[in-house]
Amino acid sequence: MKKTADEQQADMNDPAVATEEPIAPLELGSVTPEQFTELKDRASKADENWNRLLRVTADFENFKKRAAREKTDAIKFANEGVLQKLIPVLDSFDMALAAVQSADGGAATQSLQTGVNMVFQQLKKTLAETGLEEVDATGRTFDPNLHEAVSQKETSEAPEGQVVQQLRKGYKFRERLLRPASVVVARQPAAKNG
Repeated sequence: MKKTADEQQADMNDPAVATEEPIAPLELGSVTPEQFTELKDRASKADENWNRLLRVTADFENFKKRAAREKTDAIKFANEGVLQKLIPVLDSFDMALAAVQSADGGAATQSLQTGVNMVFQQLKKTLAETGLEEVDATGRTFDPNLHEAVSQKETSEAPEGQVVQQLRKGYKFRERLLRPASVVVARQPAAKNG
């Protein structure tokens, strides 16, 4: 971007520009043809670098917009894979319900039980493949990071602090706890005063 003579004169009259030290002090008429050619080359390179900077800046802005759009799409469709795996489970539920409606009394109960069990196993397998893991607390030492104690039970059959009953399963997704297991924890019986 070369300035016209009027723009250069306006810059010289501007106090902010006038106080700046020139890159190389030049006196009019003291520039040799070689120096003039060199200045033209430098100005040409400066213009080229400026244009390159503008292109790179525009490319970077486009990249940021594209990355933001891709991130939004990734969040929006994050569950797509899980849902695709769960669709066959819905199909199995439909088949189990259809079997119950078409069967007679005793056979229908057995058919329903078998169908629901198959669907349950299929659902557990699908969720395990996506990273869901059951927290099995039965018979383990109470861990407040994984278990939620809802009550205590006096018993001499288990050491104090051990889970004697699991009321509700807990679940982890990969390493993160989604829901703690609800448990009953053993407590030693109180000593009887005689």
